[in-house]
Amino acid sequence: MKLLLKNATLLDEKSPFHNKIKDVLIEKGILTQLEDHIETDGAKVINLKNLHISSGWFDPNVSFGEPGYEERETLKNGLQTAAKSGFTNIVLNPNTKPLTETHSDVSHLLQSNKNQITALHISSVLTKEGKGNQMAPLLDIHKAGAVVFGDYKTSYNNPNLLRIALDYSQSFGGLIQAYPMDKALSNNGQMHEGIISTTLGLKGIPQVAETTTLARDLQLLDYTQGKLHIPFISSAASLEIVRAAKKKGLNVSCGVGIPHLLFTDENLMDFNSHYKIFPPLRSASDQRALREGLLDGTIDMVSSMHQPINPELKDLEFIQAHEGSIGLEAAFGVLQNHFPLEKVISFLTRGKKRFGIQNTGFKIGAIADFSLFTPSGTSVFTKENIYSTSKNCMFIGVNIKGSVYGCIRGIEFHLNTL
Repeated sequence: MKLLLKNATLLDEKSPFHNKIKDVLIEKGILTQLEDHIETDGAKVINLKNLHISSGWFDPNVSFGEPGYEERETLKNGLQTAAKSGFTNIVLNPNTKPLTETHSDVSHLLQSNKNQITALHISSVLTKEGKGNQMAPLLDIHKAGAVVFGDYKTSYNNPNLLRIALDYSQSFGGLIQAYPMDKALSNNGQMHEGIISTTLGLKGIPQVAETTTLARDLQLLDYTQGKLHIPFISSAASLEIVRAAKKKGLNVSCGVGIPHLLFTDENLMDFNSHYKIFPPLRSASDQRALREGLLDGTIDMVSSMHQPINPELKDLEFIQAHEGSIGLEAAFGVLQNHFPLEKVISFLTRGKKRFGIQNTGFKIGAIADFSLFTPSGTSVFTKENIYSTSKNCMFIGVNIKGSVYGCIRGIEFHLNTL
C-alpha cells in the first residue's frame, strides 16, 4: 500500500527537512521519498489543510483498564484513543487486575495488541503483587519485552529493595521507575498543603512528602550507579533535587504531568474532583518552576497522565473521589496554548530513547512513524472531543490550539477526517 501526503510541513529540529514543505511517500510502511512534488500511481493521496508532520508522539505513563477494569477502558479502545490523539507509542502502567508482573502477562499484552496503530510498551511492577516486599523476576519480565519496572504510584518503603533492584537491573540494562511520595508524610492528604487547602478545610500533602523520598532514591542511585526514572515531579524543590543529581552525573531522568504545567491548587476551589490527581496540583510558583525545568531540559519528558476512572468512583464528593484524569485527547492542544509549536513537538517526542524506543524521524528507508496535525485554529475542549470510554477529564472547558489529524506507524494509519 502507498500513502502520499501532499504539501506537508515537516517538523524535526534534527533533520535537514525541518520546517520544509514536502510531499511524503510511504510504501509498505517505509518512508521512500521526500520531494517538493511527487506523482505516483496507485497511492492513497492525503491532502489536508495546513498539514504538519512530526516524529510520532510518545506518552511514557498511560493507564487504561484492561485486564480487570474493562469498564474504564479496553486496550483496543485505549490504543485507538491514543492513535486518534496523535500518539504512536505509549507505555502502559501496571495498574491492572491482575498486575502485570510475569513473563506471560507481558507477552500476552504485547502479542494480543501488536497490530494496533499505536505501539504498546509495557511497564511491569517491580515487586511481587506490588506489595514492596519481594522483587519480581525482572530479567524474565525484561526478556518478555517490558521496558521499565516500577510499582505504580507507590514509593518503596524498603530502601534496600530499591538498592538491590538498581544493582541487579544493570546486568541487563534495565530501567527502574520510582514514584516519590512518602506515605506517612502524605498522610491521606487530598491536595497540595498550602493556603488553599487550609481555606477549603482539606488535609494537605506537603512538598516534603515528595522531596524526602526523591532525595533518598537519588542517594541510592548514586550509591549503585544504576538507571532510574522518576515518572512525575510536582514541585520546585523536587526540580532542584533532580537538577543537582544530573549535574553530579547520575543516570536519572524525570517527567512531568501536563496537568501540573497548566493548573494549580487554585483550580480546586470549587471542589471539582476532576482536578484531583496524584501527585497533587501544587502552587503557581511550582508550576512556573516546572515549566522552566521542562524548557531547560532538566525535565526530560511530559505525560498526559491519562487515567480513566469509572463514574461511580470519580463523580463523588471530593474526599471520596478517586484520583486521576484522562488527557491523551487534549495533550497537544493544551500544550500549544502555553509553549511554541517546536517546543511542544520536542516535549512529545524526546522521551522515547530513555525507554529504548527508536525515533526514526524523516530518514529515507526507515519505518514510518509520524503524527499528523495542524497547529492552527482555536477551540474549546468539550466532551465531544473525548474518545475514551471514561469521561473523567480536567481539560473540559479549556481553550486548545490546533487539532490532531491522526498518525501513521508502519503499514497502519488512522486519520480522524476519514
